[in-house]
Amino acid sequence: MPHVLDLGSRKFWQLTGREVDLEGRERWLDAPVSRVPRVGDDWLAAEAARHGGGLGADEPQAGLLPSMAALDGPGFDSARLRPEVRDFYERTAAWHMEVWSGWSPVFWPAGELVARLWGRRVEQLALPMRPLDVARGMDSRVTPIRDRHGDQVAAAWTRTLRGSGRPVFSGAYSARTLPGADRPSVHVAFPLESGNVQVFLRPRVTEDGDLVLESPRGRFGQDGAYVVVRDRRAHAARVPLHETFHLYVDADGVLRTDHELRLWTASAVRLHYKLERVS
Repeated sequence: MPHVLDLGSRKFWQLTGREVDLEGRERWLDAPVSRVPRVGDDWLAAEAARHGGGLGADEPQAGLLPSMAALDGPGFDSARLRPEVRDFYERTAAWHMEVWSGWSPVFWPAGELVARLWGRRVEQLALPMRPLDVARGMDSRVTPIRDRHGDQVAAAWTRTLRGSGRPVFSGAYSARTLPGADRPSVHVAFPLESGNVQVFLRPRVTEDGDLVLESPRGRFGQDGAYVVVRDRRAHAARVPLHETFHLYVDADGVLRTDHELRLWTASAVRLHYKLERVS
């Protein structure tokens, strides 16, 4: 039985969004969904079957992208990236992750409410609300999703809190080109029951070889965040949620990531990741 909050939220996005054709004009928004309220891992096999393929076995060197060159285009050259940054995206499963979080006092109550009512219940988008939540680190599992030819079309990245085992995120990562764009973006889809949340992040290389991924403000069809609801008809809405990821190597040779999530222009939460190669 669908939860009343989930039904209500889907109805809200249907009313405020626009009808889209996921098999035609808006195919760029076609992404995995969950068939059950608690997201779990059920969507992985369904997504692999949708591509006529299967899931990669336990691959200790699996990456979110098969190659960072998949993002190459005008204004982005993956060859300029620091080797550590490139290795993290191409061999993500070989990296260990420590994380720190800091919420804006203004947004913390709303974040806690969302975490209690939705995130922890559906086991998706359950951002850590307190520093001690992530004190023991975060575990991650990368599962390649392959088509019938064996090529990686996406990678499922599942993250859980090491201390409690509680799921945090479960998403599909790939490179995808938006309509009219001159080069691909990093596409992340977080499955939900009968829908998903999607983020398109535009990549940029700094002079030092750092990687910056941004979901800026813009129009429908440009980089940013979207909510998609799939019922008898599909609806989508662009939401004022913007993210910036900065992957860099510090003065001690350690790979780190600064992650900021903003609502409109106001900073809601900041996360910092320390990344270490373990295999």
